[in-house]
Amino acid sequence: MSLAASRTDTGTDLIGLMEAARSAVDALLHDATVSVRERLSVDGRIDASLAEREQRATHGLAWFATYAEAIRQLACYTERMSRNGRLGEIEELLVRIGGGEFLAQMAGGIPMSQGELVRPSDLGLDPRAVMARLSPALDELTAAGNSAENRARLIALMADCRGATVGDCGLDDILNSIREEMRKFADTEIVSHAQQWHRTNSYIPLEVIAKMAGLGVFGLTIPEEFGGLGLGKESMCVVSEELSRGYIGVGSIGTRAEIAAELILGSGTEEQKQKWLPKLASGEVLPTAVFTEPNTGSDLASLRTRAVRDGDVYKVTGSKTWITHPVRADLMTLLVRTDPDEPGYRGLSMLLAEKPRGTDADPFPAPGMSGTEIEVLGYRGMKEYEIAFDGFEVAAEGLLGGVEGEGFKQLMQTFESARIQTAARAVGVAQAAMEEAIAYANERSQFGQKLIAFPRVADKIAMMAAEIMIARQISYYAAREKDKGRRCDLEAGMAKLLAARVAWAAADNAVQIHGGNGFALEYRISRILCDARILSIFEGAAEIQAQVIARRLLHGGN
Repeated sequence: MSLAASRTDTGTDLIGLMEAARSAVDALLHDATVSVRERLSVDGRIDASLAEREQRATHGLAWFATYAEAIRQLACYTERMSRNGRLGEIEELLVRIGGGEFLAQMAGGIPMSQGELVRPSDLGLDPRAVMARLSPALDELTAAGNSAENRARLIALMADCRGATVGDCGLDDILNSIREEMRKFADTEIVSHAQQWHRTNSYIPLEVIAKMAGLGVFGLTIPEEFGGLGLGKESMCVVSEELSRGYIGVGSIGTRAEIAAELILGSGTEEQKQKWLPKLASGEVLPTAVFTEPNTGSDLASLRTRAVRDGDVYKVTGSKTWITHPVRADLMTLLVRTDPDEPGYRGLSMLLAEKPRGTDADPFPAPGMSGTEIEVLGYRGMKEYEIAFDGFEVAAEGLLGGVEGEGFKQLMQTFESARIQTAARAVGVAQAAMEEAIAYANERSQFGQKLIAFPRVADKIAMMAAEIMIARQISYYAAREKDKGRRCDLEAGMAKLLAARVAWAAADNAVQIHGGNGFALEYRISRILCDARILSIFEGAAEIQAQVIARRLLHGGN
């Protein structure tokens, strides 16, 4: 038998295995959802107080569903790559290692965090019933997929693709070209400077931002009629990933434009679209999102910042916190309460608030606006602020959509894209951690051999590669669903939930591989660790994200 024929046979076998895995996890997720729903129901309806008390079960269900989606996307990836003749040995190993490990964790225990495992029994599932769902055909995948032999072979093959994305991600030629261009930009303009920007808490230079604008970063998904490139969210994933691989701050500058453009495209008047979208696309205007308040966090219904209409302006009074890159921003998407008599979300409105660009010496040169920097461990390069408004004026024409009381609904429409992009940023950070781990393990010798030769070092890197591939596939899937105009808050939430954990695990393990040097500020991995930590907090903390996912599942996807 020829080598080509042998590889085809192996690929066909893997397709069958992954299809069986997909069927098994669909059945397991159904069992888990029914079990948790029964536990939380009173008179046939989900009881909110029970759901709150049983957070381990509800959040565990979200993680269980996220793993099921990951297996589905690995199965789709395997079939698609095999059909196109692109399923090579590296790709097969990534699927076997990642798929086998994720199935084993669904059966034995999924880490929601370092100290929290959710087991089938937490979801009301009998372990014997779980194993019965995993047919004998899957024994090979669960028992031998993440084997020492497979991990060792993957590491050997990775030696030839060090410094690049491990495995074929399954993107088309256009997206692969975009990835190549962004990777080159990150390597030449970002990577060698990021550590200095981080350690000195310096802004990302405006010259770098201008070059990003020239590459079309800020207009990726803005329609061509408004000066953008008119590409889909999958391109946003690729660009965000590669820029964040260089430095998460650079990747996150694009997030500001994405959120603002999404708000204006989805809810703005024609005049607002014509005024702002071309300027956002070109990078002439840098936006910032001003939503969160002290003591509210994710509870936007409790938002208190007031905006009172006074003739042709709104006068804004209140405080906001954790505002990213506000000093150099020209436009704020500002969530305020315009009707104090309307409780909860219904009294909220979104303002497109212009402001003069500030400097370190004079950060907020606008009447009625002041701020204090929040010093942070990582996620630097843009700077975080708490901002106080005291009669700050916004032109009435800046009311998004021209209608009060729509702010929360308008904001919710952006969460899918924001969480997909956050997942992509997390993949980029994880990729950076893996590349640092590979480089160090190949350069550093102990006891007469390179670190990469020690199985526990190599195993850590192999698992990073497999988990990064899984996080990529679920993120790209969510982006494709968004591009098709489908509701994808569930998929976007799962992508963000998983990718954030993958980034932290990769960074943590990469520091471990560096040993004491990983704790030294001069090494890049110390910065990457700090940057990775924020990913499971912003754009919806992991616990909030799990709660949202579980709510969708328990209410039949509604």
